[in-house]
Amino acid sequence: MRTEGRRTSNNIEDRRGMRSGGKMAVGGGIGAVVIALIILLLGGDPSSFINTSPAVPTESGEFTSTPAEEEMVNFVSVVLAGTEDVWGRVFQQSNMTYQPPVLVLFRDQVQSACGFATAASGPFYCPGDNKVYIDLAFFDDLKANLGVNGDFAIAYVLAHEVGHHVQNLLGILGDVNNQRSRMSEVNANRLLVRLELQADFLAGMWAHYDQKMFNSLEAGDIEEAMNAAASVGDDVLMKKYQGRVVPDAFTHGTAAQRKDWFRRGYTSGDFDQGDTFNANIN
Repeated sequence: MRTEGRRTSNNIEDRRGMRSGGKMAVGGGIGAVVIALIILLLGGDPSSFINTSPAVPTESGEFTSTPAEEEMVNFVSVVLAGTEDVWGRVFQQSNMTYQPPVLVLFRDQVQSACGFATAASGPFYCPGDNKVYIDLAFFDDLKANLGVNGDFAIAYVLAHEVGHHVQNLLGILGDVNNQRSRMSEVNANRLLVRLELQADFLAGMWAHYDQKMFNSLEAGDIEEAMNAAASVGDDVLMKKYQGRVVPDAFTHGTAAQRKDWFRRGYTSGDFDQGDTFNANIN
């Protein structure tokens, strides 16, 4: 992805030198390691894996960074700025005003309006404070554990989380969460899959307009994003870490579905084609 000469975002909150108190609450049955791996699916409902106890004090402290980590900070800042520019224009064309999220960088653990989380939670969006939370070490884990490579794979992850913010601004996220609260677990999971696939579509839609506005894509970038999307499909992760696939437990969609909806967003750039809630997603 070409980033030379592009602006960085001011909407970044760097908490890498802060530590939060509290405990991670992980619901039972599967085992903490498997749950942590499944959470790597990206962008799920944070209330399902974050301790929702009241906020606790944080402590500031020294932290040591590396040139490679600071390069990563700059890269995600450029990508975040790109999402601000793209969605700002898209919203303006519909006579709406885009309010960008804040990206919180943390290490190990963090307190959000959705509760307390650790790095094992993976990147997540919290609608309670309109912030995206990322421990940059996640991207090293993504490469080491799932073989996901390339800078545009990182861009896809961030764009997916910002996609949840777009859904929140449009009222989609709140409506889905209200519906899910009245459903059985299986039906709630099915609706969550459609929410997540739409976030993949919105990530693709961002890539479509970022290329148009900034000529940002290099050879292989879209393939990197598609590979990342496929690597975190429910079927792929369940097969790899549990040895079996349980469709009723899907929360994000299969590898094929995730790739397909990202591709649709990228090729069309048309929000009206991203109605995953009424589409045949099988």
